[in-house]
Amino acid sequence: MTNLIKPKKKASSVRHTRAIALDRSKRPVAAPPAEHIEQLLNELVQPAMFNTVALYQKLGLRVRTLTLPVMVAFVLSVIWRQLGSVAQAVRMLNETGMLWQPPVKVSQQAVNDRLRELKASLFEAVFEEALPLMQQRYAARTRPVPPPMQTALRHFSRLVAFDGSTLDAVVKKCGLLRECEGTVLAGKMMAVLDLASRLPVKIWYGEDSAAHDQSWWEALVGELEAGSLSLFDLGFVNYERYRELSETGRYFVSRVKSNMAYQKLDQLTNGVGVREWLIQIGQMGDGTGQILRLVEVQHEGKWYSYLTNVLERGRLVASEIAYLYRQRWRIEDAFRLVKRLLGLAYFVGSSINAIEVQVWLSWLLYGVLIDLTDGVAQELDKPFGAISTEMVYRGAILLC
Repeated sequence: MTNLIKPKKKASSVRHTRAIALDRSKRPVAAPPAEHIEQLLNELVQPAMFNTVALYQKLGLRVRTLTLPVMVAFVLSVIWRQLGSVAQAVRMLNETGMLWQPPVKVSQQAVNDRLRELKASLFEAVFEEALPLMQQRYAARTRPVPPPMQTALRHFSRLVAFDGSTLDAVVKKCGLLRECEGTVLAGKMMAVLDLASRLPVKIWYGEDSAAHDQSWWEALVGELEAGSLSLFDLGFVNYERYRELSETGRYFVSRVKSNMAYQKLDQLTNGVGVREWLIQIGQMGDGTGQILRLVEVQHEGKWYSYLTNVLERGRLVASEIAYLYRQRWRIEDAFRLVKRLLGLAYFVGSSINAIEVQVWLSWLLYGVLIDLTDGVAQELDKPFGAISTEMVYRGAILLC
């Protein structure tokens, strides 16, 4: 990663943000002042961090110089400021301090050891403690919301998308990985994203980079609340899970597998660019049958097919289903931001524990960045989607 540290520039408040660029779609962008960013990190992260003290004590960990608050400040600063190496970050910690942490004299070896040894579950706890506060801040704001999203939020308790993403290869320059042959991937993430706030609901990490998305179904079902609407792709096709969602009042929209066997029961719509049926999959006689809704929508000359257990057209019409499914791509945007923009393709350590630490704090920083972007949307009275999150981040980096 390139070091982009520049002298701080003074600015008054987020209401006087400086426009720095327009992206290709002409979305407005503003950069919050550097002081506001550091204040926001303090407001969102510090309370969550101190709430994990009980867990720290429960684990029987000794008080050392490199405590949890120091290590959170260290790793967040490496990510946020795009520092090029651990050695450079250690020099900054020694000379100027980071975020809430004043200067402290430590060695690079001590930091590397701490990344390997300080349990990643502590950083996961900080991340999960911070999420409710971010969601509260989102709920307190007002900004324009696209009509299909407004409709869906009236009928469903929550709109979420979920998907998995494999992390990139680890540089095999230290530790046990030196003796490994071939590429060693850093594991896999599974994420549930709230589509209204763009904030993560739940993140899982697994060491097995080859794990199939289906292996997370049980955990996913446990996380989805009754009355929610989930959007997911063909990697999660599982008719038994569809039944489980339907029987427990959880709704979904997905694509239709090309070889899906089904029987048409009733045609609901046959109009220009729209076709809908109630269909049955499985056999009613042996208890495997279930009734679903097949929706086909034409867009730019191509037909797209969707499958849902939202049977009533009064809750979601075909055009709204197509619009909402396109919002599933917001989780792909989140993975791209976390991995490419926030550097989760480059690891501060090669141990599993160090990788996990970076996973949790990268997603924590992603949440802070979403909060920043939502604040800019509020000030400009624009929908969240009209603001470039990437440009907000790059503007913030330039002001640091």
